[in-house]
Amino acid sequence: MDFFKQSFSADSLLEGQLLLIDKPLGWTSFQVVNKIRWHLKNETGIKKLKVGHAGTLDPLATGLLLICTGKKTKSIETFQNQAKEYTGTFFLGATTPSYDLETERDQNFPIDHISSDLIRKTAEKFTGEIEQYPPVFSALKKEGKRLYEYAREGLRPEIKPRQISISQFEIQKIKLPKIEFLVRCSKGTYIRSLAHDFGKTLQSGAHLTSLRRTKIGDYSLENAFHMKSVYDENSPKNISLKTN
Repeated sequence: MDFFKQSFSADSLLEGQLLLIDKPLGWTSFQVVNKIRWHLKNETGIKKLKVGHAGTLDPLATGLLLICTGKKTKSIETFQNQAKEYTGTFFLGATTPSYDLETERDQNFPIDHISSDLIRKTAEKFTGEIEQYPPVFSALKKEGKRLYEYAREGLRPEIKPRQISISQFEIQKIKLPKIEFLVRCSKGTYIRSLAHDFGKTLQSGAHLTSLRRTKIGDYSLENAFHMKSVYDENSPKNISLKTN
């Protein structure tokens, strides 16, 4: 049985609901919002419904996306400001311009000197209040233009570092050249930048190869609904929303 048909009336959606969604790989956060809005409007007959997300996930990331409807969209900033938790994988010994798999590898580095002990000690250096440079391939704006637009034109605008906080950086598995991690961090933290900086501190290189958001504040991925395509799991078309 479809969750939205059974659980939400038009009035409740307009008054405001918070939906926990497990974003699929390859989807933009905007595509998720668009599809949910279309689905809810069609199921309830609402002609105009505000729907927004509280915290963007990159297309190559999966996991918890908070979706607000109706009057609840006024609380989006409150949700965005909450701490986040992620799990994922770094690949050591190579970098990419985007710091993840969006772009091809551009440089290779030695990893023979890297031990498990060095990896864990290096992770400790990234806990607490730190400065971080956002990736050039990001949606942040400079002079009215997205940074990734500059990057795709081969330009490198000046980017200022931002103060962020990482309360936990746990190395969960080491199988070089890959390491699996868990990070709990503040709003505005780029895990792609963390991967890049981590590799530099190891006197090597690194990039992010997988990322999954597992928590936002007290909200957990365990309680989220996933989106499955009826015809094609990789297509942002023709989906239904069902419980895990």
